Amino acid sequence: MAVMWMAVISLVLFWLPLLGPLLAGFVGGRTAGTPGRGFMAAILPAIVLSVMLLAIGTALTGLPVIGAIASISLFLVIFVQAIPLIIGAVVGGATA
Repeated sequence: MAVMWMAVISLVLFWLPLLGPLLAGFVGGRTAGTPGRGFMAAILPAIVLSVMLLAIGTALTGLPVIGAIASISLFLVIFVQAIPLIIGAVVGGATA
């Protein structure tokens, strides 16, 4: 449930570059209940999305190297966006 809260609030507050993911992480972390579960709820979707992007990039190009390069660059974007989400999730989990 925490992952769903983080996803919905992140999509609604996409126009707030730092505050949106931070607030989404805080709400999701409070829903998760503990800092560890909040961290996992924040990082697990990023990992799953990165693996899916690797598979799709490899399938579309037919070359694993090009798929890996594309997925690594998108992983960096996802990771930079996930930093405030993770911070908010850990703080929210600690305050739950």
